[in-house]
Amino acid sequence: MPPKGAKKAAPAAQAGKAAKAVTAGIRSKKSTKARKSATFHRPKTLKKERQPRYPRLSAPKGKKMDQFQIIKYPLTTESAMKKIEDNNTLVFITDVRANKQQISQAVKKMYDIACQKVNTLVRPDGVKKAYVRLTQDFDALDVANKIGII
Repeated sequence: MPPKGAKKAAPAAQAGKAAKAVTAGIRSKKSTKARKSATFHRPKTLKKERQPRYPRLSAPKGKKMDQFQIIKYPLTTESAMKKIEDNNTLVFITDVRANKQQISQAVKKMYDIACQKVNTLVRPDGVKKAYVRLTQDFDALDVANKIGII
């Protein structure tokens, strides 16, 4: 039912609309777009950012490893002592997940010394050993005394 205030269309206009509908058809078929590719690519649609109602984690994760967890203890074997005297190198047992950069930073934080380079290996018993070569400014013997190895 049309609203009360609306005016009726003129009969001639109504007849014209009806004639057009008869000739063209109410649901006339739209021409299809020619495909140039054999593969179908789904069109890109709007992707909204998620707005969760509550956080999925109750508390944010902290850092996994700090310097005390990276370096477990210094090694005091004969071969390690030889490295300290001859090569200006300290030997540490470290966490297996730690990489060379993390080991270098941990040594720097804990003992206030600069590392020239770090070599690592994983022993057959599954423990990681790190050979920390010190720069010329630091003497490994002095550092070992300060740590309490010797």
